Amino acid sequence: MIIFYDIPFAEPSICWSPNTWKTRYCLNYKGLAYRTEWIEYPDIEALCIKIGAAPTDSKDDGISPEYTLPVIYDPSTGQTISDSFNIAVYLDTTYPDTPRLFPPGTRALQSVFVQYANFRIVSHLGQFLRPAVFQKLPAGRSQEYFRRTREALYNVKIEEWAPRGDDRVREWRKLEKALVLLDGHCRRTKEEVGGEFICGINPSFADFVLAGIFQWCKEGFGTESDEWNDISSWQDGRWANFIGSLEKFSMVV
Repeated sequence: MIIFYDIPFAEPSICWSPNTWKTRYCLNYKGLAYRTEWIEYPDIEALCIKIGAAPTDSKDDGISPEYTLPVIYDPSTGQTISDSFNIAVYLDTTYPDTPRLFPPGTRALQSVFVQYANFRIVSHLGQFLRPAVFQKLPAGRSQEYFRRTREALYNVKIEEWAPRGDDRVREWRKLEKALVLLDGHCRRTKEEVGGEFICGINPSFADFVLAGIFQWCKEGFGTESDEWNDISSWQDGRWANFIGSLEKFSMVV
């Protein structure tokens, strides 16, 4: 059984991170047996070093390794894999008889889509969602770590992250515009390749990237929040319907 490492909220068994959602969707879609181990923020680096997970980036000094989740450990091969894209490639390679995350010839295209989604959507969402996520993290060590590291990274207090007043309205409209553009790209792709998903009739890694972003919104803002009600109503309910279409692959185990 694969061990999947995820980041907890204070409320148990809530998957919220857009990055770990990618891997959870992949594991569920492939029907692979796995279990979740929940790792609080300040424990991620020590865990990764202990189990031999590769760093995914470097810290602000440009030298020290940065360790992040998701990570999986596969006891059937003895492999520890970090980074959601690398995990998806590994799962396709190691379990070829399961549904593919990268249909032939699409890996590079999907990689570009991931970068596009991060640039167009995550960059707008972060300023609104990070303060909401902070409030839902386990009190104590996780919140202290999140505050210390994010305030150092962005050079601003958590309480000042989210825009207010007219600035909030303007930035929220930018997010809506970004999703309108994304919807247009998705519709054109659908017309060209057919099917309901980015690469055709079956979901792929790119779909799980996108769904993970909206799960981040849903869990971060809350299902009854004005923000989630806005997002889920945009483009005639396009995005709420989209994650609904992948609901059978969203189990948290």
